[in-house]
Amino acid sequence: MQAAIPYLKTLSTERFLEIYSGLEVQGFGPLDREVAQSLKFRPQAIQKLPMAQRAKRARMIVEQAANEELAYELMGAYLLRHKKALVTGFLDATGVPHQDGMIEDIQAVQPDTAKVSDAIAVLDKSFPKDDVSMYLVLCAAMWPENAAIKAARAAR
Repeated sequence: MQAAIPYLKTLSTERFLEIYSGLEVQGFGPLDREVAQSLKFRPQAIQKLPMAQRAKRARMIVEQAANEELAYELMGAYLLRHKKALVTGFLDATGVPHQDGMIEDIQAVQPDTAKVSDAIAVLDKSFPKDDVSMYLVLCAAMWPENAAIKAARAAR
């Protein structure tokens, strides 16, 4: 299921900037190396550009390359860094074993279909719906055969 790129395209510039800058480490955004290469900058020089400009270029790189995996990594990293309680709350509520939000073998486990809609309802009350929707994009990729996740994702 290819859903990450279409989802990223729906995000406002401000929301993508929030995600991108939320993954900043020591002044570097998560794709600043790729941004620097595309602009023919040295990696250190990229820090002179405003984060908004770097995020705009990073988004363009991901979307033009149609790199689903990279889009999933951006969203997953953001959620685990800033919304870990959302991730662990869903996994706990649906019976998926994990270690601090990380699942050892995704193919070996499935969220309990009967518990998915209740888990999402609880998350929607505790977190911004935007974040819950983003997590559902990831869930749909991890468990494409789970009918409850498909339905919840489609309802957004």
